[in-house]
Amino acid sequence: MFSLTAASKMAGTAEAPEPWYLALLGFAEHFRTSSPPKIRLCVHCLQAVFQFKPPPRVEARTHLQLGSVLYRHTNNSELAQTHLEKALYQISQFEDVKFEAASILSEFYCQQNLVDSAKPVLRKAIQISQQTPYWHCRLLFQLAQLHALEKDLVSACDLLGVGAEYARVMGSEYTRALFLLSKGMLLLMERKLSEVHPLLTLCGTIVENWQGNPIQKESLRVFFLVLQVTHYLDAGQVKSVKPCLKQLQQCIQTISTLHDDEILPTNPAALFHWLPKEHMCVLVYLVTVMHSMQAGYLEKAQKYTDKALMQLEKLKMLDSSSILSTFQVILLEHIIMCRLVTGHKATALQEISQVCQLCQQSPRLFTNHAAQLHTLLGLYCISVNCMDNAEAQFTAALQMTTHQELWTFIVTNLASVYIREGNRHQELYSLLERINPDHNFPVSSHCLRAAAFYIRGLLSFFQGRYNEAKRFLRETLKMSNAEDLNRLTACSLVLLGHIFFVLGNHRESNNMVVPAMQLASKIPDMSVQLWSSALLKDLNKACGNTMDAHEAAQMHQNFSQQLLQDHIAACSLPEHNLISWTDGLPPVQFQPQNGPTTSLASLL
Repeated sequence: MFSLTAASKMAGTAEAPEPWYLALLGFAEHFRTSSPPKIRLCVHCLQAVFQFKPPPRVEARTHLQLGSVLYRHTNNSELAQTHLEKALYQISQFEDVKFEAASILSEFYCQQNLVDSAKPVLRKAIQISQQTPYWHCRLLFQLAQLHALEKDLVSACDLLGVGAEYARVMGSEYTRALFLLSKGMLLLMERKLSEVHPLLTLCGTIVENWQGNPIQKESLRVFFLVLQVTHYLDAGQVKSVKPCLKQLQQCIQTISTLHDDEILPTNPAALFHWLPKEHMCVLVYLVTVMHSMQAGYLEKAQKYTDKALMQLEKLKMLDSSSILSTFQVILLEHIIMCRLVTGHKATALQEISQVCQLCQQSPRLFTNHAAQLHTLLGLYCISVNCMDNAEAQFTAALQMTTHQELWTFIVTNLASVYIREGNRHQELYSLLERINPDHNFPVSSHCLRAAAFYIRGLLSFFQGRYNEAKRFLRETLKMSNAEDLNRLTACSLVLLGHIFFVLGNHRESNNMVVPAMQLASKIPDMSVQLWSSALLKDLNKACGNTMDAHEAAQMHQNFSQQLLQDHIAACSLPEHNLISWTDGLPPVQFQPQNGPTTSLASLL
């Protein structure tokens, strides 16, 4: 941070820096990088610079360095602000100091929740930095990110478009691609698919044609492929995404073999990295987990989640970047859903508590993930048969999200709660009208639309309208088979098997239940295995297959015992009290339960 590079900037074309300055700078850096850091002594060394009546450039940069150290390493925000503002406003003829000060001061303002103060600082710096390509691009990225964090994606996209055109004029196709890919990411978030397709096509051409630093080229390919994979997964196209996902995994293997000591670009507009190699590796693990979850390959999802979380723990020892916490939360969200399906509710609940703790450390993280957290608690409540709490959690989540896919996922699960309760007809029909898969379905997701057909089939089954249920479930099967949605396939098969059993068509019932059990074992989905084994027991008994009925009964007993033990373990945890939290920040402490308070009837 206070290297001799900074000192050489002081000198510029003038004479070399004074020995006293180099000595104080060296001491300051020594104290800052000590283990543990000695920040008070570092600050004293920097303050001592002013005793020598330094030249204006040295004075300006020292104010910048002091402000940066105080901001990043202490709670003395008032003094940090004073030094940063002096570097920016009082000694303003040195552009390198001015632009860096503007960047750090705007970060500081955002941390203090003074976003309206940060924006004009960045806008002014962007206005006057057009002759300094590195800082002009960096400040454009920073202001775009600020607008994106405020959910003003239109302004963010406009700025990224300006940056892309500026990079093109400056002859940096690499940085142009970074701006365009960043814009593509925001357009995907906004679901502006008509704009995303041509933009990704243009980006693909730029990435393939650009010849430059190998690590930069591969990092662009990773960025491009991550957007493509995310686009497919958002659309629920789990099978169609496989070629892109394979390319992405090969790309990250290539990057891991490249050395970081490549020659730096000569174009100052190209001095950017999208993400460090290690962060990209975690991101690829993350999208692989997302794909495995949607496809129903839960053991694979667990394997990649474990790898990613181990990598994150190592990175967080050396790097305090907020993106690592974001990756960690998203990974935990996916593995929690995985645990609930595989019959590990107690572990899932402890991981929900871990997400709560991470969100308590970062208000922004909590704001961005509160809806997902309540959704996970709702899913947990369903798994332990606390339907009133599940309804409260899903209702809270709906109030906290504007994300259409998440909203649709929550409504689908809330509808399943109302179906199970059996006495919420008005609320249920109101929800089903909003997720009608045959008419104006709210999102383009193939997976969510297939799930909506399943929910219709489940309702028709409970109402005894079996022909209608079969129509809906066959539609689910058609859609889930088209995109390898294994969990939906297993659920649809076992429910169809149940319908055929009720109708007395034992042969057709067996044709549905046997593959359902095989698929559920492969996933593995404990609830479907429990359901399938109970149905196989009754089916074989009705057909006079005594041995097969006994075997199925034993399987059912084993699944019941596993789920029952896990149910008791989960409900006995102090974290079980989270099911009552629906407002504000998550509670810091949990009171222990005396024992399970929820019905076990649904498991037996």
